[in-house]
Amino acid sequence: MMHVNKSADLGWGQRYVWLRHQHLPPAARHEAHIVISFELPPGVSLAGLRATLNYLVRRHEALRTTYHFDLAADPQQRVQPPSALPVTVVSTERDGTETPAEAIERLSTTEFDLAEQWPIRACVLTAGGRPKQLITVLNHMAFDAWTVDRFEREIEALGAGIAAGRPAVLEPIRHQPCDLAQYESSPRAVAIKDGALAYWRDEIATMPADTFALRRTADPSPTARAATLTSPAMLDASRRVAARHHVWPSLVHLATHAMVLAAYTGSDRVAHLSFTGNRDANPYNDVMTCMFSPLLMQVDCSGNPSFSEVVRRTAERFEQGQAYANVPYDELVELTSRESFRRGQIVRTGSELNFLSHAAHASRARRTTFTWNATPTSWAHFGADTYFRIYEMRDAVVIALNAVSTVMDADTMERFLRGYEAVLLAQADPDADLRVDDIARLIGFAAPATPARHLDRNGAIDLAEVAAVLREHPAVADARVAVDGAGRLVAELATDLPVTPANLRGHVLGRLHDRAAVRCPDWFRVTPSGQLPVVEGDGRLSLHIGAIGEAERALAAIVAEVNGLREVSLADSYTIAGGRVLRIPRVLAVLREHGWEGITVHQLAGSRPLGAVASLLNRTAVPASLAA
Repeated sequence: MMHVNKSADLGWGQRYVWLRHQHLPPAARHEAHIVISFELPPGVSLAGLRATLNYLVRRHEALRTTYHFDLAADPQQRVQPPSALPVTVVSTERDGTETPAEAIERLSTTEFDLAEQWPIRACVLTAGGRPKQLITVLNHMAFDAWTVDRFEREIEALGAGIAAGRPAVLEPIRHQPCDLAQYESSPRAVAIKDGALAYWRDEIATMPADTFALRRTADPSPTARAATLTSPAMLDASRRVAARHHVWPSLVHLATHAMVLAAYTGSDRVAHLSFTGNRDANPYNDVMTCMFSPLLMQVDCSGNPSFSEVVRRTAERFEQGQAYANVPYDELVELTSRESFRRGQIVRTGSELNFLSHAAHASRARRTTFTWNATPTSWAHFGADTYFRIYEMRDAVVIALNAVSTVMDADTMERFLRGYEAVLLAQADPDADLRVDDIARLIGFAAPATPARHLDRNGAIDLAEVAAVLREHPAVADARVAVDGAGRLVAELATDLPVTPANLRGHVLGRLHDRAAVRCPDWFRVTPSGQLPVVEGDGRLSLHIGAIGEAERALAAIVAEVNGLREVSLADSYTIAGGRVLRIPRVLAVLREHGWEGITVHQLAGSRPLGAVASLLNRTAVPASLAA
């Protein structure tokens, strides 16, 4: 049994990475690994290098922390006592042992067992018995961009000190991750967080349900693609545009992304998750840990605005969002899940954007180059629609795009990247001020088709598809869906068997995640066969979930147990029932202990009623302890 020095809840900035790790299958979890190589100066011995790494492990508690969800409470970080860090040593010589390439591949692609292993691995490459290169594999739970930079500086300073035979002077450690977690549980921090969550609750209520609603297609076997465009010209152009508008280059890129996305999707409001650090939001900004959370950005592109107007709107929205950004990601997911259940429509936040400053690195590109990359299999497991990255390097801007085929085909992805560059280069002209429709023409985006789709403030709804979902209910003989004079979505149904509006609402909610452009009707008018009276209602009260089987009973009992609830209704979604998103990994673990599997973090965190989630469970071998 491990001896634990101290423990605390997960930090707010670790929770996105934690949930992502738990959602991904083990073979895909290496996508959160950060691999860094260090060229070692002459004079550094293997013993000296081991001593340096062990010193850093002792100095930084994050490097010897494990992460657990084995208690009936929120997951914890536990600091282990200092000890020697295991170091893999491989030779560049052909001696029949593991080669450097094989060792690095193994260490960088093998998942971290977060409950057993520290979030750092080290490998030393030797030539002639002398250390030449240090490769570290870091887990995102303990590292963000700021932490990586500090770690690199300390490794380099300590290595230089060993080579020169003099001690290195490092900045003092004022706080450790558990200190940050303790602050985040204080009444002051909780009060600030609750105020921020109130802002995000209102913000999510105004979000479009799906930025890609007019472009999303049904694809039973979607594929994911990845491409990169490197442009030396974009570096100077983005900086000139930023100077003219008195904003940072990152905001110019946010505005450009919003306009290109609006030009492609036809959406008046563009929503995405923007990765941002939160180190300035609390007094523990020097803690060596992961301290970021996706910022929910919604940019207004209505009225065919000009580029300068979108830059202004983007800067305003970003400033507002940053003021409330320091909240736990899991609680944002809960707000979004509850809003989806309330609307009867999935609120999708599946597009992600990341701006990364890599000023110390060079692309060495002399002209624009476009490259298709390897299939992003690990990324695709997470279930996002797109992931757009902007790398600002010393000599170029590199933009990279991952996208699934349900929202972008290969031709569109290439148009998007090349068009993005064209927009920024055009805006470098002081007289240019492109509008959204100008950008659509410049890139060559055809207007999105809108077959039989009703547009309301939350997006496009395919009325025929809603009717088709209703006809899948075994009691429904026929269904028609229309919008009445009050703007309500009304379903007219003829039925062969008894069924209530509550039955039908639960049925539609259970199928939202599998169908594009579907929303639950606001009103159901049920005409039974025979002489039975017409039944009407919105289906929101006394939801009936039908027969309760073994899977339903198991899920309800385990959700209640893990979350400390007296009881849960299978007609409610997990979050509506009172379930905490942060405890979903524990729910899934207890289900496995009882012989059930087949659902993911995302499926339980979504808007499906628990009764519908239970239908996804598969029975595995019944544990002997339960069978007895």
